[in-house]
Amino acid sequence: MSRTDVPGTTQGQRPGPVLGVVGWSGSGKTTLLEGLVARLAQDGLRVNIVKHSHHDIELEPPRKDSARLRLAGAAEVMIASPYRIAIMRELRAAPEPGLDELLARLSPADLTLVEGYKWESLPKLEVHRPSLGKPPLFRDDVAILAVVSDVARPLDARAGLAWLDLNDLGRVVDWVCGWLKTHPQVLVDGAVKD
Repeated sequence: MSRTDVPGTTQGQRPGPVLGVVGWSGSGKTTLLEGLVARLAQDGLRVNIVKHSHHDIELEPPRKDSARLRLAGAAEVMIASPYRIAIMRELRAAPEPGLDELLARLSPADLTLVEGYKWESLPKLEVHRPSLGKPPLFRDDVAILAVVSDVARPLDARAGLAWLDLNDLGRVVDWVCGWLKTHPQVLVDGAVKD
Protein backbone atom coordinates (compact mmCIF):
# COMPACT_ATOMS: atom_id res chain seq x y z
CA MET A 1 0.00 0.00 0.00
CA SER A 2 1.39 3.42 -0.89
CA ARG A 3 0.55 6.94 0.22
CA THR A 4 -2.08 8.75 -1.82
CA ASP A 5 -3.39 12.29 -1.53
CA VAL A 6 -5.96 12.52 1.23
CA PRO A 7 -8.78 15.05 0.83
CA GLY A 8 -9.12 17.74 3.48
CA THR A 9 -11.20 17.13 6.55
CA THR A 10 -14.54 18.91 6.62
CA GLN A 11 -16.65 19.76 9.66
CA GLY A 12 -18.02 16.58 11.25
CA GLN A 13 -15.71 14.26 9.34
CA ARG A 14 -13.06 12.00 10.80
CA PRO A 15 -9.55 12.44 9.36
CA GLY A 16 -9.66 9.07 7.57
CA PRO A 17 -10.20 5.50 8.75
CA VAL A 18 -10.04 5.10 12.54
CA LEU A 19 -8.97 1.91 14.32
CA GLY A 20 -8.93 1.57 18.09
CA VAL A 21 -6.19 -0.34 19.89
CA VAL A 22 -7.38 -1.53 23.29
CA GLY A 23 -6.16 -3.78 26.07
CA TRP A 24 -5.35 -3.73 29.74
CA SER A 25 -2.46 -1.68 31.11
CA GLY A 26 0.81 -3.55 30.59
CA SER A 27 -0.48 -5.61 27.67
CA GLY A 28 1.89 -4.00 25.16
CA LYS A 29 -0.41 -1.58 23.31
CA THR A 30 2.15 1.23 23.04
CA THR A 31 4.96 -1.14 22.01
CA LEU A 32 2.74 -2.65 19.31
CA LEU A 33 1.67 0.81 18.13
CA GLU A 34 5.27 2.00 17.98
CA GLY A 35 6.23 -0.88 15.67
CA LEU A 36 3.03 -0.61 13.66
CA VAL A 37 3.38 3.14 13.07
CA ALA A 38 7.05 2.78 12.11
CA ARG A 39 6.24 0.11 9.49
CA LEU A 40 3.21 1.95 8.07
CA ALA A 41 5.11 5.25 7.90
CA GLN A 42 8.02 3.46 6.21
CA ASP A 43 5.51 2.25 3.61
CA GLY A 44 4.52 5.87 2.97
CA LEU A 45 1.29 6.06 4.96
CA ARG A 46 0.37 9.08 7.03
CA VAL A 47 -0.70 7.83 10.48
CA ASN A 48 -2.26 9.87 13.29
CA ILE A 49 -2.44 8.72 16.90
CA VAL A 50 -4.88 9.64 19.65
CA LYS A 51 -3.73 8.34 23.03
CA HIS A 52 -6.01 8.50 26.03
CA SER A 53 -4.46 9.01 29.45
CA HIS A 54 -6.01 8.96 32.90
CA HIS A 55 -3.09 11.06 34.16
CA ASP A 56 -2.36 14.79 34.01
CA ILE A 57 -0.48 15.67 30.81
CA GLU A 58 2.59 17.85 31.05
CA LEU A 59 4.42 18.61 27.79
CA GLU A 60 6.73 21.20 29.25
CA PRO A 61 8.05 21.77 32.78
CA PRO A 62 6.03 24.28 34.86
CA ARG A 63 8.73 26.97 34.57
CA LYS A 64 8.54 27.14 30.74
CA ASP A 65 6.68 30.02 29.08
CA SER A 66 3.80 27.95 27.67
CA ALA A 67 3.09 26.33 31.04
CA ARG A 68 3.24 29.69 32.79
CA LEU A 69 0.72 31.12 30.31
CA ARG A 70 -1.65 28.16 30.80
CA LEU A 71 -1.39 28.54 34.57
CA ALA A 72 -2.08 32.28 34.19
CA GLY A 73 -5.47 31.41 32.71
CA ALA A 74 -5.13 30.91 28.93
CA ALA A 75 -7.79 28.55 27.58
CA GLU A 76 -5.49 27.14 24.87
CA VAL A 77 -1.79 27.57 24.26
CA MET A 78 -0.22 26.60 20.94
CA ILE A 79 3.52 26.03 20.87
CA ALA A 80 4.98 26.24 17.37
CA SER A 81 8.48 25.59 16.05
CA PRO A 82 10.05 24.52 12.75
CA TYR A 83 9.89 20.93 14.08
CA ARG A 84 6.41 20.48 15.60
CA ILE A 85 3.35 22.18 17.04
CA ALA A 86 1.37 21.31 20.14
CA ILE A 87 -1.90 22.66 21.49
CA MET A 88 -2.70 22.42 25.17
CA ARG A 89 -6.31 23.15 26.13
CA GLU A 90 -7.14 23.64 29.77
CA LEU A 91 -10.48 22.04 30.59
CA ARG A 92 -10.85 23.87 33.89
CA ALA A 93 -13.56 21.48 35.17
CA ALA A 94 -15.31 21.30 31.78
CA PRO A 95 -16.08 17.75 30.62
CA GLU A 96 -13.42 15.87 28.67
CA PRO A 97 -14.08 16.26 24.92
CA GLY A 98 -15.49 13.21 23.18
CA LEU A 99 -13.40 11.19 20.78
CA ASP A 100 -15.23 12.52 17.71
CA GLU A 101 -14.43 16.11 18.73
CA LEU A 102 -10.77 15.19 19.13
CA LEU A 103 -10.67 13.35 15.80
CA ALA A 104 -12.20 16.36 14.04
CA ARG A 105 -9.18 18.45 15.13
CA LEU A 106 -6.67 16.16 13.44
CA SER A 107 -5.23 16.61 9.98
CA PRO A 108 -6.26 14.12 7.28
CA ALA A 109 -4.40 10.80 7.39
CA ASP A 110 -4.45 7.38 5.78
CA LEU A 111 -5.17 5.91 9.22
CA THR A 112 -5.80 7.21 12.73
CA LEU A 113 -4.98 4.78 15.52
CA VAL A 114 -6.69 5.39 18.85
CA GLU A 115 -5.06 3.94 21.97
CA GLY A 116 -7.54 3.51 24.79
CA TYR A 117 -11.19 4.57 24.58
CA LYS A 118 -12.33 0.97 25.22
CA TRP A 119 -15.90 2.20 25.62
CA GLU A 120 -16.13 3.84 22.17
CA SER A 121 -18.06 2.20 19.36
CA LEU A 122 -15.38 1.97 16.68
CA PRO A 123 -13.51 -0.88 14.99
CA LYS A 124 -10.86 -2.18 17.38
CA LEU A 125 -7.83 -4.40 17.68
CA GLU A 126 -7.26 -5.88 21.16
CA VAL A 127 -3.83 -6.57 22.63
CA HIS A 128 -4.41 -9.47 25.03
CA ARG A 129 -1.91 -11.16 27.36
CA PRO A 130 -3.58 -13.73 29.62
CA SER A 131 -0.51 -13.64 31.90
CA LEU A 132 -1.74 -10.27 33.22
CA GLY A 133 -4.65 -12.08 34.85
CA LYS A 134 -7.23 -9.79 33.22
CA PRO A 135 -10.21 -11.04 31.20
CA PRO A 136 -10.18 -10.60 27.42
CA LEU A 137 -12.23 -7.70 26.08
CA PHE A 138 -13.24 -9.37 22.80
CA ARG A 139 -15.83 -11.57 24.50
CA ASP A 140 -18.00 -8.54 25.40
CA ASP A 141 -17.15 -6.17 22.53
CA VAL A 142 -18.19 -7.14 19.00
CA ALA A 143 -16.37 -4.03 17.68
CA ILE A 144 -13.09 -5.89 18.33
CA LEU A 145 -12.21 -7.29 14.91
CA ALA A 146 -8.83 -8.80 15.76
CA VAL A 147 -6.86 -9.90 18.80
CA VAL A 148 -3.08 -9.66 18.99
CA SER A 149 -1.89 -12.09 21.64
CA ASP A 150 1.02 -14.16 22.88
CA VAL A 151 -1.18 -17.27 23.21
CA ALA A 152 -3.06 -19.46 20.75
CA ARG A 153 -6.62 -18.66 19.69
CA PRO A 154 -9.13 -20.10 22.17
CA LEU A 155 -11.51 -22.69 20.75
CA ASP A 156 -14.55 -20.65 21.80
CA ALA A 157 -13.46 -17.39 20.08
CA ARG A 158 -16.26 -16.12 17.84
CA ALA A 159 -16.16 -16.76 14.11
CA GLY A 160 -14.67 -13.98 12.03
CA LEU A 161 -12.42 -12.72 14.82
CA ALA A 162 -8.85 -12.49 13.50
CA TRP A 163 -6.21 -13.88 15.88
CA LEU A 164 -2.67 -12.55 15.40
CA ASP A 165 0.66 -13.41 17.00
CA LEU A 166 1.96 -10.55 19.15
CA ASN A 167 5.51 -11.54 18.16
CA ASP A 168 4.81 -11.30 14.41
CA LEU A 169 4.63 -7.57 13.65
CA GLY A 170 4.62 -8.22 9.90
CA ARG A 171 1.39 -10.23 10.19
CA VAL A 172 -0.24 -7.45 12.25
CA VAL A 173 0.83 -4.87 9.64
CA ASP A 174 -0.62 -7.09 6.89
CA TRP A 175 -3.93 -7.38 8.76
CA VAL A 176 -4.15 -3.59 9.27
CA CYS A 177 -3.35 -2.94 5.59
CA GLY A 178 -5.99 -5.48 4.54
CA TRP A 179 -8.52 -3.83 6.84
CA LEU A 180 -7.65 -0.42 5.36
CA LYS A 181 -8.28 -1.64 1.81
CA THR A 182 -11.82 -2.71 2.66
CA HIS A 183 -12.70 -0.02 5.23
CA PRO A 184 -14.81 2.94 4.06
CA GLN A 185 -14.38 6.49 5.29
CA VAL A 186 -16.68 6.88 8.33
CA LEU A 187 -18.26 10.21 9.27
CA VAL A 188 -18.80 11.32 12.85
CA ASP A 189 -22.59 11.21 12.54
CA GLY A 190 -22.40 7.54 11.56
CA ALA A 191 -22.95 8.01 7.82
CA VAL A 192 -20.60 6.09 5.52
CA LYS A 193 -18.66 7.69 2.70
CA ASP A 194 -16.72 5.54 0.22
